[in-house]
Amino acid sequence: MKKKILTAACAFFALTALSTQAQTPIYLDKNQPIELRVQDALSRMTLEEKVAMTHAQSKFSSPGVPRLGIPELWWSDGPHGVRAEIEWNSWGYANWTNDSITAFPALTCLAATWNPELSYAYGNAIGAEARYRKKDVLLGPGVNMYRHPLNGRNFEYMGEDPYLASIMVVPYIKGVQENGVATSTKHYVLNDQELWRGHINVELSDRALHEIYLPPFKAAVVDGGCWTIMGAYNKVRGQHACHNEFLLNKILKDDWAFDGVVVTDWGGAHDTKEAALYGLDVEMGSFTNGLTSESEFGYNNYYLGDGYLEMLRSGEVPMSTVDDKASRILRLIFRTSMNIDRPWGSQATAEHAAVARTVGEEGIVLLKNSPVTKKGTPLLPIDGSKYNKILVVGENATRSLTQGGGSSELKPKEEVSPLAALKAVYGNKISYAPGYKAGRSMYGNVEPISPAVEDALRAEAVAMAQDVDLIIYVGGLNKNHEQDCEAGDRITYGLPFSQNQLIEELLAVNPNMVMSLLSGNAVEMPWVDRVPAIVQTWYLGSQAGNALANVLTGEVNPSGKLPFSFPKRLEDNGAIHYGQMSYPGDSINQTYLEDILVGYRWHDTKKIPALYPFGYGLSYTTFEYGKPQISSKKLLEGETATVQVKVKNTGKVAGKEVVQLYISDKKSSLPRPTKELKGFQKVDLQPGEEKEVTFTITPAELCYYNDALSQWVAEPGEFEAMIGASSADIKGKTQFELVF
Repeated sequence: MKKKILTAACAFFALTALSTQAQTPIYLDKNQPIELRVQDALSRMTLEEKVAMTHAQSKFSSPGVPRLGIPELWWSDGPHGVRAEIEWNSWGYANWTNDSITAFPALTCLAATWNPELSYAYGNAIGAEARYRKKDVLLGPGVNMYRHPLNGRNFEYMGEDPYLASIMVVPYIKGVQENGVATSTKHYVLNDQELWRGHINVELSDRALHEIYLPPFKAAVVDGGCWTIMGAYNKVRGQHACHNEFLLNKILKDDWAFDGVVVTDWGGAHDTKEAALYGLDVEMGSFTNGLTSESEFGYNNYYLGDGYLEMLRSGEVPMSTVDDKASRILRLIFRTSMNIDRPWGSQATAEHAAVARTVGEEGIVLLKNSPVTKKGTPLLPIDGSKYNKILVVGENATRSLTQGGGSSELKPKEEVSPLAALKAVYGNKISYAPGYKAGRSMYGNVEPISPAVEDALRAEAVAMAQDVDLIIYVGGLNKNHEQDCEAGDRITYGLPFSQNQLIEELLAVNPNMVMSLLSGNAVEMPWVDRVPAIVQTWYLGSQAGNALANVLTGEVNPSGKLPFSFPKRLEDNGAIHYGQMSYPGDSINQTYLEDILVGYRWHDTKKIPALYPFGYGLSYTTFEYGKPQISSKKLLEGETATVQVKVKNTGKVAGKEVVQLYISDKKSSLPRPTKELKGFQKVDLQPGEEKEVTFTITPAELCYYNDALSQWVAEPGEFEAMIGASSADIKGKTQFELVF
């Protein structure tokens, strides 16, 4: 770390010297408008200094201008917690002793809360930890769409619906950036698979691009005000996304007026001239695979290094390109590392642990809760007085699920396992059998488990299950390669490590099973009809065990709703349905043949029911919906209408319900999905309490993208507003007409 210390020292002394001059330069005066500061600093810089700012100086830092007292920028993974310190010039961990943090739940879990207030709390807490660690840019959040259940990185994203992701991403960004730490919303755009991610070329319609894949990024820029955007590894229409003229110059910087910095994903640049001309501002990690490989090249050999400098000097590319890049980088520096008013931050506090636990509790989704016998009561919440012997089965009950997964790997100060939390509640009633063993497998380095070991673990668990009152199964996926992990997609929809066989054998000897599935993806469930109680638990971070235990015991009433559909069969998914060219492509090209019919749009429109639909989630209480009422049956251009519905808690315990508004266009010039999410509210209700939920509808909510006209269109005609508890559970409808 010597180089970092010397660079910082040079910046400090230069800043001190300049500050003692008779007149402080404009760029050093925090009271001056930021654009004046940017232009003043830019006017003092040499060409070489401008170019140096556009590429890395280490694995996770980029230069400032030490001569002018302008500090460097420090970048850090990731969206679920601030990553442990990485060495200056390698992917190895620096093994510091003061970089242990709070691990927050994965973003699939955050999306499953359907709670924007929690998204802000999450962002604010992680931003405080990044600030405490002296990071200037946090590489997240991720808002790529959940197109299919095989994407190894789905756990880092916010589900299959662009509206849900758009609403949830904005408060996260605002919460982080209030700490003077920039977010880097990623991966812009269409990085929807990890297989061949570095070169696969994505082809899709303008309509699918604008309706499905761009909206969360637009929300991040226009509504969230994010200060950086990270490009994707893949190509889009023949050009790499990290220097893509259409995506970066036309859409992001022109149409959306983005004034921040576009940064490559690590190793995402491929051409000097394209990088110069087509919207890239900072190049990081070149000549690596983004995860492990190293390069003998120096940082000046980056595409935006010496080669770029030569092109500028020769006139092959205009000077305006580097001035624009340097201006954006300076603006970012003034917002972050030169922002002397930003708070100090804090790390691994009790308050942050509480945020992580609450997000986990509200994100856990109760998928099924049935009695074992017809005359029995549902297994959940667990009544400890009924059970003398409880067997916990599954490696995920003890495995650290903050490790692995790629760049989102974390070093938590504390990580409470499900087994530890359940033992804290039930004491010596709990026994444990792993049942299976996964080993460690990162980036293809598989640690094999022999059949003999696998058979012995399964036999032990089944034998123990015969003599207990209740089984709590804690399994699912993990962060191994070809599961929920960067740089590789899943190769099967089923559970790995012979878990299906284990589950079937456990049920054969003891049907009293509560299943906790830890994953960031939907999984095949051949045993779904025989398991009485199932909770989708996600990756919950530091407070994983406590959040799960609180839900299973009824200390917390589950209120999560699925942010993506669980298909019954893999081929029931729209992207998979169309075969190889739709997913995964032919290794060179790929076409999104399902077009706009992603997720529930596919299941609804094609009448292929999901096993568990988008927006679905049960509770320990029950809710009754009234008949929705609309303020006007005719919606005029430029006006709004409101839809109101009463929701009542008809059960015996307090609970939260996510009330969802879907809109259906009854007749349009171009085909549209059966319905689309256009609003949601999470309401907290005491037993017997009733509240009225109000949604506002504007003509903008009724638009679709007409690619023949290259614009958003709202056509006059009949529409239907649907109030639902999920995309497949519509409680009431009301019709209205859009009139021009």
